[in-house]
Amino acid sequence: MSDAPGSSEEKEASSPDLQEEPSDSSEDDISGDAEMDFLRSLFSRTLGLGTGEKVLDELTLDGVARYIQSGKCKDIICMVGAGISTSAGIPDFRSPETGLYANLQKYNLPYPQAIFQIDYFKKHPEPFFALAKELYPGQFKPTVCHYFIRMLKDKGLLRRCYSQNIDTLERAAGLQEEDLVEAHGTFYTSHCVSFLCRKEYTLDWMKEKIFSEQVPKCEKCNDLVKPDIVFFGENLPARFFTTMKMDFPRCDLLIIMGTSLQVQPFASLVSKVPKDTPRLLINMEKTGQSDALMGMLGFGGGMDFDSDKAYRDVVYLSTCDDGCMALADLLGWKAELEELVRQEHALIDSKDKKDKAKTANQSAAAEEKPASNKSE
Repeated sequence: MSDAPGSSEEKEASSPDLQEEPSDSSEDDISGDAEMDFLRSLFSRTLGLGTGEKVLDELTLDGVARYIQSGKCKDIICMVGAGISTSAGIPDFRSPETGLYANLQKYNLPYPQAIFQIDYFKKHPEPFFALAKELYPGQFKPTVCHYFIRMLKDKGLLRRCYSQNIDTLERAAGLQEEDLVEAHGTFYTSHCVSFLCRKEYTLDWMKEKIFSEQVPKCEKCNDLVKPDIVFFGENLPARFFTTMKMDFPRCDLLIIMGTSLQVQPFASLVSKVPKDTPRLLINMEKTGQSDALMGMLGFGGGMDFDSDKAYRDVVYLSTCDDGCMALADLLGWKAELEELVRQEHALIDSKDKKDKAKTANQSAAAEEKPASNKSE
């Protein structure tokens, strides 16, 4: 949801150790071929080109599972998009008939993306807040996929989850702020849009305004208050760039789920892991693949599932929930994952029931009070 430029961060090329040799002309003169080989190698490593060592014994979900079980895989990064939340009832953006952009006609927008453009929002905030009421965090339960990521954390395997989503379901599933990079922001906090104010507001404060159908206004300066999600025309959070530089060079397995990999700079993250790092895509369709011409030349960091040179990329075509459950089954975690989902959903249902009862009691008390005053 942002066109903010990404910064390329690649490993430094290591220089060969140069040692003094006996004064022999046949050894002092580096041949043209050897020099060219050195330059190709240096160029490749500096720009992050070329291929790495094959780590997986086979390019399948089984191969990924065996790698995780080998003990060599200790720093998993998950990259996730809207596809991991669709089974919770939250629409993705681009599906032709069911996607969010396909169903915004009722808001009388000049074009669908306008609802997430900062300049349009400042002039016409009503459509965004009407949509926010429909999709507000807290109305949906985390999915199997969300809880699979939580299991990776609980087992000490998750380095970080990088999410394009703003629904806060990763947090609801048990991930903490340090486990997450919410690349496109979050509803969890909100701020006044005035640069001179920037007063912060909580999730509960914003929820009360949205569900009372009020356009949220700052209590300090009366300007608009916007959830901290990244609109078109805004920069991604600084945390995205600083954490990326620490995490991706250390990643030993990248799991990509439920994203079209069409939005930059998020999509470019697939090329930030070391060349040996396996990459698993769980999605309904193949995405993020290298450009055909550049792939033939050996350039680019896109995914390569099908060529003769494929050595680390695995695709599992399914829903994100089914893919996570299949991987959990291969890892021997299936029963544990199913029980985690059951327990967590039961807790959410119990809390919702209590909250609804509390709201009903408060409403009843408010209705009885005027009646009792009248009788007096």
